[in-house]
Amino acid sequence: MSADTQFGFAAVIGLPNAGKSTLVNTLVGQKVSIVSSKVQTTRARVLGIVTHDAAQLVLIDTPGIFSAKKTMERAMVGAAVNALDDADMVMHIVDVSHKGALENNRPLIKRLPENKACFLVMNKIDKCDRETLLKIAGDFNEAYNYKATFMISALKGQGTKDLAKQVMSELPKEPWMFDGDDITDMPMRLLAAEITREKIFERLYRELPTSTYVETENWEEFDNGDVKISQQVIVERDSQKAIVLGKQGRQIKQIGQEARVELENMFERRVHLKLFVKVRENWSESPEILRLIGLLET
Repeated sequence: MSADTQFGFAAVIGLPNAGKSTLVNTLVGQKVSIVSSKVQTTRARVLGIVTHDAAQLVLIDTPGIFSAKKTMERAMVGAAVNALDDADMVMHIVDVSHKGALENNRPLIKRLPENKACFLVMNKIDKCDRETLLKIAGDFNEAYNYKATFMISALKGQGTKDLAKQVMSELPKEPWMFDGDDITDMPMRLLAAEITREKIFERLYRELPTSTYVETENWEEFDNGDVKISQQVIVERDSQKAIVLGKQGRQIKQIGQEARVELENMFERRVHLKLFVKVRENWSESPEILRLIGLLET
């Protein structure tokens, strides 16, 4: 590795649904973090890896920072705050389409480090007029001394290349930590579980709370390249199990089909996916599962 290489970590932080995961996926060029309109979709820190020319940037996609009450919620916020300490720089994602963006973000701004470069990333600019965008940019820069401000649409990819170029130019002169072809450090078993959880959220957005956990129990690879994956969908109550299963098992069958199609496209191989639904009361309060998710240290 050349001595001229650059490497570093950038924490991607913001309020729930600001577009953090969408931005990470856009910059990486492939899905590494699940996306849902349901708040608190991202639970643990996800590493997305962007390599261009001599620079390698590792994006830490974090859970949204919010007022936490339950054990899992506190662990999620803790993971996001800890990312600020681990990163070399910070990308503060703001949904400019929401009214009161500055006031809602003030508690987060107070957590921003003073000794690291912090970039203001104004997302969803396609939903605002230019005058509004300029006012929001001015208000945020009065509240905190950002290194630079970017206006983007993470979903449409607008402005994201300029953002990546600027952030990567700020990286320290360090050797790479990952291979140039790597896009994430997440094990395939965990990534597969996250894809299934995303499909559950997409189909059961209103009926099901966030207390749903998917665990890949078995992963079997065959000589012809196929892979057989068995997963448990864990919920906290029998009523939630009935929702996930659906009438005569139709809901879970559809979820499995949608997850299988995406996994086949992602892994570029045939996938045989089996889903089972299990009730485990108050699993979101279990330190064991929170460690498996990556929200608590082992």
